[in-house]
Amino acid sequence: MKRFLFAAIACALFVLPAGDAFAGSVFGNVAPALAPAISDETAASAYCQKTGGSVVVRVPEYGTNGGKPLVLANPRNWCEYTAHDGSKIDVLGATLYATKPSLAALAYYAEVQPGQCNGNPASCYCSLLGGTDLFGGINAAGGGWVGPGGLNDVLDACIFPDESSIDSFGLFYHSQDIIRGKDLAKVLRYH
Repeated sequence: MKRFLFAAIACALFVLPAGDAFAGSVFGNVAPALAPAISDETAASAYCQKTGGSVVVRVPEYGTNGGKPLVLANPRNWCEYTAHDGSKIDVLGATLYATKPSLAALAYYAEVQPGQCNGNPASCYCSLLGGTDLFGGINAAGGGWVGPGGLNDVLDACIFPDESSIDSFGLFYHSQDIIRGKDLAKVLRYH
């Protein structure tokens, strides 16, 4: 019984947002210290714009290769950097604004060379790094983070287990010393 109770408390600490009223009332000041840090959306958006990016609200959708995708919960703010040549890179606002290491930032800095891949090289590269950009596994339905341009604006984002995320193609190209949009090493708050 003690193990079950400990596991339930541990799960609650890591599932509830740091500012959640229930977490604060049940766990006192412990939950905010142990729960994952959630960036202030307003501050992250302001930082994005201050560093030359545009805030883009993207909605996760499954089935983007068909005519009518399933719109999923939890739209997120992304920071999109566009270069003069039209190339772009998107980074999740919370990933951009974090001052502590995230798996996405570390993957960007590491510039690990791609291994053997079949199919979409950016998706494969993301998987090799320990992330995923697949919605619903490997299938023909497709999915991604849809921006204001609808199905003409679907982002394949590499999401890591710590929920940090960067554009899959941006990560892949960066591993080949090609900067798309902007060199994130100059704007990520975690160095």
